[in-house]
Amino acid sequence: MIAMSSPNYRVTAGDAYTLTYLAAGTPVIYKIIVDSTYKIRVANLGIVNATGKTFSQLKNEVEYVVSNNYPLSGVQLVLTEPALFTVYITGEVKTSKESQTWALERLSEVLTKDILTEYASLRNVSVRSLNGQTKSYDLFKAFRFGDIQQDPYVRPGDTILVNRVDRLITIEGEVERPGSYQLLQGENLKELVDYYAGGCTPIADTSRISLVRHVDSTIDSGDKIYLNRDDIQANYALHHWDTIQIPTIVTVMPVMFIEGAVRQLENEIGEVNVSNKIIVRFNEGENYASLVQQNQSWFSSISDTQNAYIIRDEERIPINLNPMLYDSSYRSTYFLKDNDTLIIPFRQYFVTVAGAVAVPGRYPYIPDRSWDYYIALAGGFNRDRNARSSVIIQDITGKELKKSDVITPESIITARTNSFLYYFNQYAPIITTALSLVMTSITLSTLLGR
Repeated sequence: MIAMSSPNYRVTAGDAYTLTYLAAGTPVIYKIIVDSTYKIRVANLGIVNATGKTFSQLKNEVEYVVSNNYPLSGVQLVLTEPALFTVYITGEVKTSKESQTWALERLSEVLTKDILTEYASLRNVSVRSLNGQTKSYDLFKAFRFGDIQQDPYVRPGDTILVNRVDRLITIEGEVERPGSYQLLQGENLKELVDYYAGGCTPIADTSRISLVRHVDSTIDSGDKIYLNRDDIQANYALHHWDTIQIPTIVTVMPVMFIEGAVRQLENEIGEVNVSNKIIVRFNEGENYASLVQQNQSWFSSISDTQNAYIIRDEERIPINLNPMLYDSSYRSTYFLKDNDTLIIPFRQYFVTVAGAVAVPGRYPYIPDRSWDYYIALAGGFNRDRNARSSVIIQDITGKELKKSDVITPESIITARTNSFLYYFNQYAPIITTALSLVMTSITLSTLLGR
């Protein structure tokens, strides 16, 4: 069906056709097989030369012959089985071989990547037909510009020779079409950039083009050559395996750093557990307010944005980010400078537990928790030292709080050492020793008095 519907299908030796018509009211079904002579006998009515004809052209001629002999016979020619044939592929292929194909397969479809070597040229593929005529084709033009004249249909007996690539050049970075290209004779840097790579992008830095040359280099790792826009216009000569890198102007923009309680990824959720570092490139004249407003996702509830500060050279500059976060019209008096470091401290509050507890120390503040919660975090009271759960609670200002008061951040809870047994045990050895000395003294006095 594809062959019959395509205006490009050419009659091929091995095709099978079926011709049907009415002869004096009698149905006639006639099978036609095309041989290598391309001379087709139409029943006993005539011979049609199918050489170089498409299916639609052959159909018109055959049906015309029948209609002249049998008017109104309902003649119809149908392609029942397109021919299969082989072509021979050689040159820069992994293995020279015959490949089976058919009349609607193009040259590029026969030359699949799995059969080509890395040295195969797609710019110079030769096809020699059965009649001995040889033509060369440039498949790059077919792929890039849709020039189907450079990607013909293959024919029976074709010999396809894949020639060796002359120069393969790679271009990377800020061009519209980075990649590896096979250049023709006389083509160099200008053609590579403008024609093959589609030109530079708007952010290309053509003042710092670098070229790595591997072929005929003075060192094993390749020579590094620096070029600029003038070298493009002068069409700097390129060698096989050269690699061109055109950087972006972004890499020469000044840079600053954000460190501390910030999220490193835009899609990171939750609190920041560890200190992160973000590298930021910016344009000259960037204000800290616009930087913060555009990147609010950096900050979380434990980012102490009020007490942030800038480290600039040896100077430490306090900066409150809160107005920038909550007022879109706010503008800071500070502008970003190269190598600034903006430090975002962690807003982490604690409650201190001291005195007669198992493990005194500082514990993370949790809102709406009572004093006994923090005592429990500290391992509970030391009952040898503390009686009746006696505590002293002071807020961050030193004001003493009641047990029923709300515990606030940076409060200090001190478990009193007030157990009678604790003090008794502390001083009992001393009292016992003193009493022993007194008794010894009295005994000696009594003995001497006798």
